[in-house]
Amino acid sequence: MSRPLLASLIGIAGFIAYVVVVVTLADHIIGLHWIAGVLYFPVAGFVWVFPAARLIRWARADQGGRPAAGG
Repeated sequence: MSRPLLASLIGIAGFIAYVVVVVTLADHIIGLHWIAGVLYFPVAGFVWVFPAARLIRWARADQGGRPAAGG
């Protein structure tokens, strides 16, 4: 199995798991205080970028780091 295909499958499964965890935690955060929600949602919405970027770098590693077509 190629790295990009494997990374796609891992990324989709990981994103679904991340959403489940974020929504479950949000149910508890919302009940605390409105400021907790104001802080939680931007952070939760941004944190997934770091593992996704790492996964993309790993998937492209076997391609020698060539730029994507058209870019």
